[in-house]
Amino acid sequence: MGLTAFWRWWVAGTTSQLGSAVGALALPLTALTVLHASAFEMGLITAAGYLAYLLISLPAGVIVQRLPLRGMQVALDLVRALAIASVPLAWWFDMLTVAQLIAVALVVSFANVLFDVANQTFLPEIVPAAQLQARNSLTSGTHAATSLGGPSLGGLAVQLLGAVPTLFVDAVSYLLSATLLRTLPARRVQRPAERPPMTTMIREGWHFVIRHPIIRPAMWDATATNFVNGGMLALFPFYLVRELHAPPLMVGLLIAADGLGALIGAALTTRFTNRFGTARGLIIAAFVGVAGALIIPLGTGTAAFLAFAVGNLIFASSNVVLSVTTRTYRMIASPPELLSRVIATVKFVSWGAIPVGGLLAGILAGPLGARTTLLIFGALTVLSPIIYLSTPIRQMRDLPLDATPTPAEARV
Repeated sequence: MGLTAFWRWWVAGTTSQLGSAVGALALPLTALTVLHASAFEMGLITAAGYLAYLLISLPAGVIVQRLPLRGMQVALDLVRALAIASVPLAWWFDMLTVAQLIAVALVVSFANVLFDVANQTFLPEIVPAAQLQARNSLTSGTHAATSLGGPSLGGLAVQLLGAVPTLFVDAVSYLLSATLLRTLPARRVQRPAERPPMTTMIREGWHFVIRHPIIRPAMWDATATNFVNGGMLALFPFYLVRELHAPPLMVGLLIAADGLGALIGAALTTRFTNRFGTARGLIIAAFVGVAGALIIPLGTGTAAFLAFAVGNLIFASSNVVLSVTTRTYRMIASPPELLSRVIATVKFVSWGAIPVGGLLAGILAGPLGARTTLLIFGALTVLSPIIYLSTPIRQMRDLPLDATPTPAEARV
């Protein structure tokens, strides 16, 4: 039963991820090629796509703990499908605007927050602790594969069909995901006998995270990295289309380098951390990420395309090592009754940096240009290794499992 549930869950996630990867390329290309969006407007669209992490991540952990997971996930898939499908419908009636793209990105971001917290909360229920690293690597590898194939397919589809019709692929993927999730048996997380106020439950998760000697610095590192990722998400399509004059298919192939890097990182994470240790592996991966980010905006002409692909690949692979290692540690080190709230707290802080980075990148790219702005954001990745080197993690080989504050301590 557990294995069957895991693989159905995995297929549903893979289906929606592939569609999302196609949509992640088609939506900004719709803004750039159909609505002729500026760098600032691209920043707004990117910020809207992640703003929900700042607004509802903390209560999301409590909401997920209180609601049936299956019904909530099916409903969220349907909401995302309708939101994405509204774009081609508005375009056909000549009513599409940048404001609608921002609104769609915002709706999808709210659904994504709840869906992602629910998904991560469910995984430890169907996978033994000893297999979490492997399963997390598999899901990261799957995400990487869809990130690799999705933009390439999206670029080809945009080249053949146009940016707007391609968005229907994303909408259909959510419908297929909802259909698959609906076949799973009803899944509910363990609920306490009492229902304390939401603010109390949020505060318990928050205190657990900020008092934890490992999860706390890992969260700040993810925050610094995601701030840079936000800037990259906002500027990559703009940089490739407006400054490097890449056609849609080339844009898709170049952005797919992120997926290839993530696939490599997912495939090597367990072997890498076994060889160097989980703590040392974090520091090494953080330094590798700095090099990759600084390579991305270098060169001109063909060299610029090559630098973008290589830098994107290196940066993505390092990010996956960091993500898989710290995500697995959170799942093992967090008490089950706090896990959804720990995940939500980390997402609130770290993913909340993405819209801030995207908006700032859009503002700076106007006067400075996309290349210079990407160089500035690349330089900021040096904060990642600095954070780890400023904590006791620098003296460890592996992350300890005995440094976990108890739920009672989290309530103090």
